[in-house]
Amino acid sequence: MVIVAVFGVLLVGVVIPRVAGATPYTITTGSMTGTYDPGSLVVVRPTATSKLRPGQVVTYQLRSGRAAVVTHRIVSTYADGAGRLRFITKGDANPTPDPDPVLPEQIRGVVWYSVPYLGRVNAMLTGTVRTVVIGLVVATLFTYAGAMIISGVRDDRRAKASAAAVSRP
Repeated sequence: MVIVAVFGVLLVGVVIPRVAGATPYTITTGSMTGTYDPGSLVVVRPTATSKLRPGQVVTYQLRSGRAAVVTHRIVSTYADGAGRLRFITKGDANPTPDPDPVLPEQIRGVVWYSVPYLGRVNAMLTGTVRTVVIGLVVATLFTYAGAMIISGVRDDRRAKASAAAVSRP
């Protein structure tokens, strides 16, 4: 069961996002409580801004070019005076929309799926620590699997030897 659980966590939190070109983020505040509670992992897939519609949950940079992001729902869109697309967002648990419109270049993508609590693990495992921990977990799982195979082969040989000894006259 432990192997299956660890494999599932790695699959959902690391492998699937990487293969799909998505990015995992951790929800750290309560602005989306009820939809995504603090500690949830959200996996965000890049989406063309022309396909974004009100009701979709997006992750976007608070300031263009900066690392800090927020995950909120698009509540409306409009074109500014120059005809450029703008998005109005709001956290589901917030009483009012966000004060600043979101520019298309700030949007990292649409939330594809989420996993409650897994974001806490994701937040603890960053950069080099993540690489080391994943390597250790994979090595441990392979070692455990190898030990189980060897144990199974050994038990099978013992059973065959015991059966052969009993069947001899």
